[in-house]
Amino acid sequence: MKSFATTPLLTTAIAVFTLASHGALAQTAAAPAPAYELAYNVGVVSDYRYRGISQTRLQPAVQGGVDLTAGAWYAGVWASNIKWVKDVGGNANLELDLYGGYKYEVAKDVTLDFGALSYVYPSNKLATSANTTEIYIGIASGAYSAKYSRSISNTFGNASSKGSDYLEANIDYELVKGTNLVAHVGHQTIKNTSALNYTDYKLGVTYEALGGKFAASVIGTDGDKALYTYKNKNTAKVGVVVGYTKTF
Repeated sequence: MKSFATTPLLTTAIAVFTLASHGALAQTAAAPAPAYELAYNVGVVSDYRYRGISQTRLQPAVQGGVDLTAGAWYAGVWASNIKWVKDVGGNANLELDLYGGYKYEVAKDVTLDFGALSYVYPSNKLATSANTTEIYIGIASGAYSAKYSRSISNTFGNASSKGSDYLEANIDYELVKGTNLVAHVGHQTIKNTSALNYTDYKLGVTYEALGGKFAASVIGTDGDKALYTYKNKNTAKVGVVVGYTKTF
């Protein structure tokens, strides 16, 4: 068989190809896990209650959102249909929540959470915009959590209400695998309009099935009926709310 001498050019080409191949293999083998994660959620509820008050005049809502996490940092967007803005004279059918924060473990099973959340009601056209931004700090340990939120804007269409706050405590306790007891109590303060202050509560269960989570809760407040009634519907009254959410 006739042999061929290896030329300097061929030698260089072989070396480059070999190095490139080894580099590609090394890169494939050592490829790191994604630095972020995305999660999506969709759901339906018989009544959209926010801090105990119906946002849909005791009617159903379709909801959904997306969450991005990158280490201890997170951000997300969530949306739901609403009725309350039109009930008070505005012109919005949608709530859009934009949020982000930083959550980290400060001790074994103890997590702190700092963040900000903006509630946006596109084209709400209220004299004092319904759009509201809050900052918050939360702490959680096992089934127990607490959170303090404070507005840095006017609050849900109320004039001169910057500095309103909300304090809450929550329990999400697993009874048996896939079934949890949930309980909540909170107090909303509207700065300069004390008549709108109220306490809300919730007691219910969640159950994992069909690739998602079913929920049923009794929700109520001690809000003034006269101030929270629209079109003969008391949006602050006690009621049973059921729903289903799927995360993927």
